[in-house]
Amino acid sequence: MSEQLATAISNASSRWFATGELPTTVLVIAAALSLFWLVRILTSKSSHPPLPPGPTSLPLVGNLLSLDPELHSYFATLAKTHGPITRLWLGKKLGILITSPALAREVLKLNDTTFANRDVPVAGEEATYGGNDIVWSPYGDQWRMLRKICVREMLCNQTLDSVYSLRRKEVRNTVKYLYNHVGSPVNVGEQMFLTVLNVITGMMWGGTVKAEDRARLGAEFRQVINEMTGLLGMPNLSDFYPGLARFDLQGIKKKMTVLAKRFDRIFETMIDQRRKMGGDENKDFLQFLLELKDGGDSKTPFTMTHLKSLLMDMVVGGTDTTSNAIEFALAEMMNQPQILKKAQQELETVVGKHDIVEESHINKLPYLYAIMKESLRLHPTLPLMVPHCPSESCVIGGYTVPKGARVFVNAWAIHRDPEIWERPLEFWPERFIDNKWDYSGNDFNYFPFGSGRRICAGTAMAERMFMFLLASLIHSFDWELGEGDKLDLSEKFGIVLKKKVALVAIPTPRLSSTTMYD
Repeated sequence: MSEQLATAISNASSRWFATGELPTTVLVIAAALSLFWLVRILTSKSSHPPLPPGPTSLPLVGNLLSLDPELHSYFATLAKTHGPITRLWLGKKLGILITSPALAREVLKLNDTTFANRDVPVAGEEATYGGNDIVWSPYGDQWRMLRKICVREMLCNQTLDSVYSLRRKEVRNTVKYLYNHVGSPVNVGEQMFLTVLNVITGMMWGGTVKAEDRARLGAEFRQVINEMTGLLGMPNLSDFYPGLARFDLQGIKKKMTVLAKRFDRIFETMIDQRRKMGGDENKDFLQFLLELKDGGDSKTPFTMTHLKSLLMDMVVGGTDTTSNAIEFALAEMMNQPQILKKAQQELETVVGKHDIVEESHINKLPYLYAIMKESLRLHPTLPLMVPHCPSESCVIGGYTVPKGARVFVNAWAIHRDPEIWERPLEFWPERFIDNKWDYSGNDFNYFPFGSGRRICAGTAMAERMFMFLLASLIHSFDWELGEGDKLDLSEKFGIVLKKKVALVAIPTPRLSSTTMYD
């Protein structure tokens, strides 16, 4: 069409030069051409909305120099200035910050398939055998296979019911340990970590490790996991400037490689021992996974790499998260003794002081459930979730989110939004009594375990461990700080949210008989 218009204008111009008059035809054609280009410009703009607003960035470094280490609260502050969808340049990597339920719904539900991939950091790839686990694996057949194994086989309610005796044994061991340290300060988070770790490793290879080796293995795991989660939450120049990744300027890849190899040696030892033992009556997860590998689906084969990646997910993903959540909950209750007292009274009504907590009691403790939900609201375990990455450019909230961007959904900020929550900064469990809030991920005002295809696969396990452990802690003991100590509820950002200052508290027995602590 443009060639025809150009020819017409050329012919009309020749006649104009010949006659000295501007014919009406030329005016009409010029007007039509102007209208054509105007429509094209407007159409182009409407089909390609702009990037979201954001702070001014510097050449090359973008907004890296202005980042605050406490990213969850820093991102929330940016949203107050620039809106619920904000652009942030992390070197050459574009970050998109989502800070409202409506936009979280667009990302995690309405465009779930588009945002089902991950922007895998160098540290994450190194820790999980090339990103071949559930967390970092790209959306597709491999991810579906791994999730099916976890959700339908390893972490389903039927399987969890079958290993209740293991959970009970480890919780009772912890209660006994605390009783033996009555009157002395105890690092609560450390003890919760070791308890959850013992449960998880017991589920994975319970019949493989000798009892005398458990403490040593647990101490080694805790050290490695703490270092790994620290590296995963650390800003890495290799992620922001892919061209520099081979230089590993901060040494993060090198450090993670060393840690991953320590885990791999442990896994190899467990696998070798399990193969020598063969199948037995007490089949654990490792035996199940080995049988699955040997007779897996040829279409999407389950390999040894997948097996080790799942073990890594279970150990790293299930320990720090649950133990930190319990530590926050107990600290909040100690900060408001009336809440702790009310929860203990509920336990006395349901369990009594002449009995110990069993998992069968848990569903009869609505106030303790409310405490768990409120703790996960105020201190969500993964404050920014695991970042999503669109597989193609997408329009969210009227703005373009380009393919390959790193999308952060700030659950921490949404859970504290005063337009959604009454008394948002206050620990107030009563808000969760007799209401609709759950962990399904369908309500984007409250989604501590995420939403959509990438919702946490271990929710059922986390819920059971949190409730059983916390109920046992406060039913069996009263808790107080040491003389002169002050309770600190401040947070430390990481891929997993932690207390900045560890909760060190003194237990006092409250059950009717000392034999109940054996």
